[in-house]
Amino acid sequence: MKKLAFETQLVHADRLLNKPQFGAVHEATNNSVLFEFEDVQGLVDVFQGKQAGHVYSRSSSSSAVSLQNMLNALDDGVGAVVFATGMAAISACFLSLLKAGDHVVVSQYLFGNTRSFMDSIENFGIEVSYADVTDITDLKSHIKKNTQLVFCETIANPVTQVADLQAIGEFCDARSILFAVDNTMTPNVLFDAKAVGASLLLTSLTKYIGGHGNVLGGVLVDTGLYDWTQFRNIADKYKVSDKKQWGLTQIKKKGLRDMGATLAPQSAHQISIGLETLTMRMRKTCANAQGLAKYLDSHRGVNAVHYPGLENHPQHERAKALFNRGFGGILSMELNADIDPHVFLNHLSLVISATHLGDTRTLALPVASTIFYENGEAERMKMGISDNLIRISVGIEELDDILADFDQAFEKTVR
Repeated sequence: MKKLAFETQLVHADRLLNKPQFGAVHEATNNSVLFEFEDVQGLVDVFQGKQAGHVYSRSSSSSAVSLQNMLNALDDGVGAVVFATGMAAISACFLSLLKAGDHVVVSQYLFGNTRSFMDSIENFGIEVSYADVTDITDLKSHIKKNTQLVFCETIANPVTQVADLQAIGEFCDARSILFAVDNTMTPNVLFDAKAVGASLLLTSLTKYIGGHGNVLGGVLVDTGLYDWTQFRNIADKYKVSDKKQWGLTQIKKKGLRDMGATLAPQSAHQISIGLETLTMRMRKTCANAQGLAKYLDSHRGVNAVHYPGLENHPQHERAKALFNRGFGGILSMELNADIDPHVFLNHLSLVISATHLGDTRTLALPVASTIFYENGEAERMKMGISDNLIRISVGIEELDDILADFDQAFEKTVR
């Protein structure tokens, strides 16, 4: 059988990879917390990693493993582990792999909650430097002898700066530094993270993968590119025979089992259903975002629009090279100074004011007073976030209806 197209793989992944019982096309949702072993030696062998299996659903379940298999296959990795949320995946990654005295370099444009988490790990003695990841020269200037990991998002939320992913990947590979990428904004249908040398992929499944605003989840995928024998923080007890599994084994044991941010079986099932229509939804979302960005960019009520698909975006050419099926569904606009963003948003009727992204519905919110409020004015300025900035997560509605809603809101607010 010839290699299936990506869209076809999404639709048939559960059936072909996991081979559910009784001819089902979806893996059954297994809600059991415990698992019986008729021979206690089987229980012992699973505990000791000598045999595959499940002993307690906080650590693994057939539902979670089925989803992991699909997500890992789509990113061509050597293994994946799912979590209750995207932030749980990021937290587990950092807290499992890093120790006091280590140094990490992260994007200065990190999303607010992720930025807040970096403050937390500094309290544990891990040093954090913030770099302009659109500029490899600036990133290199922050590297130290004890730098263990570089972390950035593909497209920053909400001002859409595009990291120099290819250059960062090559640099980290030459230095044997872990390169962790948050791929939430550009799931694998848009971007091949392995092609730029990413070591670990972190994705909020709550967003585009699930896609319908009805389930939380996160995933970490190991691409297999990193040589874990070069990473000094792997405990001896997690150095299994397959060296490519060292990092993932430690993350599963310390980050999932010990910290307990387990993805519920029913959530795993819902996410797998959402995964099937990812390509269709992303295609429509990207087309709508491009259309809305062009409309806003020429509107007299708008001071600036931030979207990688616009030719005037600072990293437009880079985005064209990296993202071969579209520029994502997130954009932001700075309204003219005389327009109150709160008033403008209240005039929208189709577009929903909500703190979420990657939904089937178009969503918008005022950035400075909500998701980046805790960062303070000085930090927001560094990230390019003005007080008049509105973030828009574009959905799959008919574009004309989205534009009509913005039209009527502008009519009521632009003098």
